[in-house]
Amino acid sequence: MQGVQCIFNPRLFRVIVGTLKSYSNPTGSIMSFSERLSRFQSHIQGHVDLVFFPISTDLEYLTGVPRDIPNFGRTIHPGAWAEGAWLTPDQPPVLVLPRMSAEFGGLGQMKNVSIRVFGDWDDPKTVISDLLKTFNLPTNPRVGISDQATGETIVHLQNIVPDARFSSATDLLRPLRVIKSEDEIALMRRAGAITEAAFADVIKQLKLGMTELEIISEVDYQMRRHGSLGPSFTTSLYNSGPNHPLLFGQRMATWPRVLTPPVSVLFDFGAVLDGICYDYGRTVSFGAPSDEQVRVHRLIMEAQAAGIATLKAGVMTTTQADAAARKVIEDAGYGETFRHRLGHGIGWDVHEPPFLTKGDETLLQEGMLFTIEPSIMQFNSFSARIEDVVVARPHGGEPLTRGYQDLIVID
Repeated sequence: MQGVQCIFNPRLFRVIVGTLKSYSNPTGSIMSFSERLSRFQSHIQGHVDLVFFPISTDLEYLTGVPRDIPNFGRTIHPGAWAEGAWLTPDQPPVLVLPRMSAEFGGLGQMKNVSIRVFGDWDDPKTVISDLLKTFNLPTNPRVGISDQATGETIVHLQNIVPDARFSSATDLLRPLRVIKSEDEIALMRRAGAITEAAFADVIKQLKLGMTELEIISEVDYQMRRHGSLGPSFTTSLYNSGPNHPLLFGQRMATWPRVLTPPVSVLFDFGAVLDGICYDYGRTVSFGAPSDEQVRVHRLIMEAQAAGIATLKAGVMTTTQADAAARKVIEDAGYGETFRHRLGHGIGWDVHEPPFLTKGDETLLQEGMLFTIEPSIMQFNSFSARIEDVVVARPHGGEPLTRGYQDLIVID
């Protein structure tokens, strides 16, 4: 990801969440974009004088301006650094767009937002300078910048407003995003249904002798066929067995490999629906499972159940949820093979704070969404993983997907 990144501060996060409790929507329904914008502008009063959000998660959440399917290589238009929404605490956003984004990207058709389009031949510095004059910024303005803005944006803004003081606008918006309304949870549930329906159709196509690439291609096709914009992240498989070593991060080496039994095939993928991202995982055995495959699968299911039960809003912390699931795997002697945190916040991004990990002492609150994804990953033996999105509730977590709990066997 390009741009200035901010380290998540759990203490600051808890303070801001507490401040924003008074802004909660009493109906529990999803807020309109105008309500979200009004809520955000009320909160930034006294903190910043100007905010810039590029085309990003933050901007889509706040205004509905959509993100597109990402590219591996950047496609840069003249003046791309200025593309996005500019707003103040008391003036509505102005969406500034290069001509290519406005016309070929379809963003020029956005409703309920003021749009300014500049051509390839225009000077974007002049466009932004003229816009900022209409905001009547004070001397030494405080400027909030999305974490997803580029360094190029900062450099140009420093030239236009040399006395500006910069901070993270994402940090100010984050607490609004972290606790989901019941309608947002319902939307996540629908994204989960798409993901699981796609998996059901993938299973029908699985056969011995397939390559990893063939399976990944099938997963991505089925998600789109069932209504996803595309994968919420790069669809991944983690496959291992006595004659099939687990390899991390070597896609060009693993994609062509034939999945010859005995081997564990671990799925990690998710659908996108109306800006919401799902994240899902299941384990398949190619060939009749050995006792070791059955054992590690049983353990990760028990670990997930322990983690879900610990998602008690208002009672438990993120660290405690991680510890409860991890203990199951550690007690069975597989502690070193659980190589990552138990899970992460999820919603408009795939990975969001807070995180279910040691050292993050965030108190769980109802409406927080997390992945619960314990795994046992062995380099030269059988592995297993499970992953579902789960809502923190007062009496424990509520999973949004529940299918395919047993080890799936392809023979």
